[in-house]
Amino acid sequence: MMRFAILPLLLAGAASAQTPPPASIDGLPIGAIPAQALPATGCAAFLWTATGSRALVAMAGADSAQLRVSIGGALTDLPRTEQHDAGGFGFAGVTHYQAGDVTAILTMSIETRGDLKDGASVPEATLRIDRTGQDSIVVPLAGLVGCAT
Repeated sequence: MMRFAILPLLLAGAASAQTPPPASIDGLPIGAIPAQALPATGCAAFLWTATGSRALVAMAGADSAQLRVSIGGALTDLPRTEQHDAGGFGFAGVTHYQAGDVTAILTMSIETRGDLKDGASVPEATLRIDRTGQDSIVVPLAGLVGCAT
């Protein structure tokens, strides 16, 4: 009897695992992105909203030199166009990305911690997204940097 009591919970978990992330979070024109894997080489910054839903909204790749975000319900990879200021782990403090009419500026501070191996924390970050003919947004973020070993 106990096996059958767990079955509805397992089915609910399987259904939620297949549910796509929301196309809009916290009333913003950006959405959550699905779970992302570490890159095969180099490091990636995984960034969540610092307030509200705390949704995973961006992944920046150091070696791939791109930023993955969801705008209007579509996953978009924006190539890096400019970077400056010290960051760490292959990242700059300020990085610009652009594709088509979308420009994003990621500003983040990266801190190493003794309790993190092959990575670091991102205690503070902001993501600014500008789209031609639309309002710009600035989203406060926080996250982690993970590196391939």
